[in-house]
Amino acid sequence: MSRMYIEERAIKLAEYIIDNKDTVRGAAKKFGISKSTVHKDVTERLRKINPSLAEQIKMILDENKAERHIRGGEATRKKYMNIYS
Repeated sequence: MSRMYIEERAIKLAEYIIDNKDTVRGAAKKFGISKSTVHKDVTERLRKINPSLAEQIKMILDENKAERHIRGGEATRKKYMNIYS
């Protein structure tokens, strides 16, 4: 894969996550690539390509990380609501 393609993908992923306040998992599903690739693109690669965009992404990823236990608990609650309803 060409380096330009990877850089463009990293920027598009970052813009998508920022615009939609989506998670790494959601972006991976939307773009049809692995979560690992998304994470590497928006953390490591983006820092070298566009540091200001990388800083915006870092804030969203930190927010998602802080909220993930809430989302996980909510998913579990819904799962058991469906089983016992």
